[in-house]
Amino acid sequence: MPLTPTRQTLRVLLAAAYLLAGALHVLKPAPFLGIMPAWVPYAPQVILITGLCEVAGAIGLFVPRLRWWAGMGLAAYAVCVYPANVKHALDYLTHGTGGLSLWYHIPRLAFQPVIVWWALFAGTVIDWPFKPRRVRA
Repeated sequence: MPLTPTRQTLRVLLAAAYLLAGALHVLKPAPFLGIMPAWVPYAPQVILITGLCEVAGAIGLFVPRLRWWAGMGLAAYAVCVYPANVKHALDYLTHGTGGLSLWYHIPRLAFQPVIVWWALFAGTVIDWPFKPRRVRA
């Protein structure tokens, strides 16, 4: 799949976001502990591992041999962290905790499928919706 300017720009933006998030998970895990669902075992270790995965995925987007795997991994990651995002929003609604308002939580929850698509597109797993249409004869 070609590296169009659109794909390259989206790849850089996504990698920067995941690199920042990963660094925060590793260097300042305390805020993430508060949103971790109670059913997740070994929460501090999970936060560390997820941070390292975010950093690895961000770097992998720029290594051609790893790009596809990085895109798949980051998309899967975005699906797997969705329960923590839901818990974070519910904690805000029920207890007013978390420090972020609904102006953060509602777009964050709604945008999650876009993040999954974005990772797949940046990782050259998919071309949709930018692939040229074929005209049927």
